[in-house]
Amino acid sequence: MKFQETSLKGNYLIDLEKHKDERGFLNRTFCQKTLEPLLKEKNIRQINHTLTKKEGVVRGLHFQYAPYAEIKIVSCIKGKVWDVVVDLRKESPTFLHYYAVILSENNLKSFFIPEGFAHGFQTLTPDCEMLYFHTEDYNPDCEGALNATDPLLSIKWPQFITERSKRDSSHPMLNKNFLGIDVA
Repeated sequence: MKFQETSLKGNYLIDLEKHKDERGFLNRTFCQKTLEPLLKEKNIRQINHTLTKKEGVVRGLHFQYAPYAEIKIVSCIKGKVWDVVVDLRKESPTFLHYYAVILSENNLKSFFIPEGFAHGFQTLTPDCEMLYFHTEDYNPDCEGALNATDPLLSIKWPQFITERSKRDSSHPMLNKNFLGIDVA
């Protein structure tokens, strides 16, 4: 695994090393020891697998408030997505900035998303499957979300948004009084 920090401090793109032979390939998707410097004292508590059937669908932007703020590691294991994070950390120099990357079954990259970031993606192909590693259990009382079309975020989605869930579409827009979230 090779780590490259993005323009948002603490957010990393992970290149997964591919070992190929005549049978196919193997890559390590997760290794606690290798990820220890980023995970700090945290462990993976939950792994989720999603399928999004249509191209152009946007899911997110989701996060959890403390004390269930979580680190996520996401990978696209089938198809191709435009994966995006938004920095929500109080007093961060990149507060409300976003960073996006293409994740696909072909590029074998993962996205390390620290606590205090919202996460979402847009499918660029049909039948996209995502794998998520979480350092916290899902807690509906600590769930938070941003509206993916919020003008304050100025996210330039690469394609026309064909679909969002009713719940994701109903998240309110931020106002200028939003100061961020605490992650500790």
